Amino acid sequence: MAVNLPELKTLPAVAGVRLGTACAQIKQDERDDLALFELASGSTSAAVFTRNAFCAAPVEIARQHLATTEPRYWLINSGNANAGTGESGRTAALDCCAAVAHEQKCSDREVLPFSTGVIGETLPVDKIRAAIPTAAKNLDANHWLEAAHAIMTTDTQAKGASRQIQIAGQTITITGIAKGSGMIHPNMATMLAFIATDAPVAEPLLSVGLKAAMNVSFNRITVDGDTSTNDACLLVATGQADLPLIEHSHSTEFKALQQALVEVSQELAHAIVRDGEGATKFISIEVAEGRDEQECLKVAYTIAQSPLVKTALFASDPNWGRILAAIGRAPIAELDIQAVRVFLGDVCIVDDGGRATSYTEEQGQAVMDEKEIVIKVLLGRGEVSNTVWTCDFSYDYVKINAEYRT
Repeated sequence: MAVNLPELKTLPAVAGVRLGTACAQIKQDERDDLALFELASGSTSAAVFTRNAFCAAPVEIARQHLATTEPRYWLINSGNANAGTGESGRTAALDCCAAVAHEQKCSDREVLPFSTGVIGETLPVDKIRAAIPTAAKNLDANHWLEAAHAIMTTDTQAKGASRQIQIAGQTITITGIAKGSGMIHPNMATMLAFIATDAPVAEPLLSVGLKAAMNVSFNRITVDGDTSTNDACLLVATGQADLPLIEHSHSTEFKALQQALVEVSQELAHAIVRDGEGATKFISIEVAEGRDEQECLKVAYTIAQSPLVKTALFASDPNWGRILAAIGRAPIAELDIQAVRVFLGDVCIVDDGGRATSYTEEQGQAVMDEKEIVIKVLLGRGEVSNTVWTCDFSYDYVKINAEYRT
């Protein structure tokens, strides 16, 4: 079960966005596995995609379409990644776009396709084509929760977040959903995220806002160190709120919107880690007193990706030597180990190059028994800090991934 992740029960609608779902029976027939977003005419969109060289066919097509026109529809299927499928995969993604375009009387290029699931298998276009009319018929502004369920793969819970803020006397809504549980790592963190706001935002500024939010949310999580072929994060501004166009990054309107976007993105990113495949603990790794952001991240990720650290966390074993060893092998130059201090929660476990004199096994055990744990590293060489979020490795992680295709 997910770590302290409440069940998603409702999400506020965003004016200018309608969502519909259907069961295409791509891998299962127990729940909907196809989601369709309809975006109001005049909306602006921004996106961030995986950097995996073997990026999936829908990623390639979505990039191409987004570069030429503003999208009116997003089509997402779960159960099949349409990755590692070559030219036939690109044709399949285009066929899905054409099916939506035919149903909704729009251009093929106004449709962005997204897929998630098993890599290397042929996308069942006929099943998706047959289900699209049902998804279109179900389009409704209040179907965010249904869409959150439809995009799940190994997720145990649907993931969503929302904020409503006041800008110039108007209530502005930001709502988003995400899926992801395993194959999670930065650039991008297998995850998909779809976020919408009714604020009017110029496209260049929307891209700036999305990338800034990504860098403190989805690009700061890791479950297993594997970067997916299909990752994508989409942000749309429908402009339905009665406000002047937001087009300056220094404006109070944009700053308020940006803060809310960061909060929604971080909540979604944390939900992915809390629902990491087989996760039993949610871990925050805070690295401070670094010379720059990158060396803080190098230390944090070395700890977060260590199988030895992650399995000790699962066992609630205060084996602090594993954390110490991870810090020591992080790729940063001239580390003065005498200056490094390490904490489990508020308990100092390492100081002056070794075990802290005040530390006791009982203190460490009390922290490790918790479901949510903070590992804090003070490098003693600067003033920069950064945080990464991860989870433990359990028996279930191996079981889930060993049986992924069965």
